[in-house]
Amino acid sequence: MSQRTDFVYSVKQEPHRLRTKQILQEHPEIRRLIGKNKYTFFAVLGLVLFQVALAWLVKDQSWWIVFGAAYLLGAFADHSLFVMIHECAHHLLFKNRSANRLAGILANLPQLFPSSVSFERYHIKHHSFQGVHELDADLPNRWEAKLINNYFIGKIIWLLFYPVFQVFRISRLREIKPFDKWVALNWIAEIVFITAIWYFIGPKAISYLLLSFFFSVGLHPLGARWIQEHYLTHDEQQETFSYYGVLNAVAFNVGYHNEHHDFPSIPWNKLPKIKKTAPAYYDSLVSHKSWTVLFFRFLFDKEISLYSRIVRKERGKVALTDESKPDMDLINSPHQNVAAAAQV
Repeated sequence: MSQRTDFVYSVKQEPHRLRTKQILQEHPEIRRLIGKNKYTFFAVLGLVLFQVALAWLVKDQSWWIVFGAAYLLGAFADHSLFVMIHECAHHLLFKNRSANRLAGILANLPQLFPSSVSFERYHIKHHSFQGVHELDADLPNRWEAKLINNYFIGKIIWLLFYPVFQVFRISRLREIKPFDKWVALNWIAEIVFITAIWYFIGPKAISYLLLSFFFSVGLHPLGARWIQEHYLTHDEQQETFSYYGVLNAVAFNVGYHNEHHDFPSIPWNKLPKIKKTAPAYYDSLVSHKSWTVLFFRFLFDKEISLYSRIVRKERGKVALTDESKPDMDLINSPHQNVAAAAQV
């Protein structure tokens, strides 16, 4: 790959919807994996308590211990909480939509920034309109890609302040209601949580939680997850990549990203079964085995830049027969409104 000065433009439809149909034709038994996992809530509760307990343990420690605990422990806990928020966004815990949103708000608390409800809306659009720049929040802004490009220092800054860059993407996105009672509840819950932690535990506890958050999404091997999922690190014809390394064990299988995009109504604990059931479709795809290796490759490889993404003008439609549409909507969308939007 040569140095890029623009995104990679594709006239093809996004790959997942069609692959889902093909897999279901050959392996209809995958339908049995679709469902909820109510026990995921205990993981949410455990991770939140873990972060609060660690915040309490470091409240009187030196700053070196605070930084070390955040980098070595807190980052992994917060990253897992991101996965829990992701599960809640797809409504994969409970049948009741409100219960999933409340669980997502709970998972969001130790991260200090109220984002769970907003993430649900932007992320579902990412699934429905992958690669469409005005609808897919996962794509960087054009000025963002130009600013960072393939520069080592730029990539350091981008990873370090990754959540900040994401906020700047909101202004370009369309068809999303930015504020309502759920977003307000998310903010209120976060303000109450931060106030309680500051009052009962102290400012170092807040510092620990803040550092854990930024390490979990940025300048840390875990930050390679954002590169792994859709950045063109190997084949320009493949726009989604999975990770099959050991950290899936503590990241709730979030590395199974092709599998998740193909079947977003299947919960985290069953994602490996998709690959096991239909290996011909996934073993033939390029995948990653180490986030750490990818982290350093992203920093130092000038052939990888923020322009290393596929974008499209088409809105992700695939020609389906009338008979197959309702069934595909059930597989690909946990929400009826998203299923309808995918047909636009």
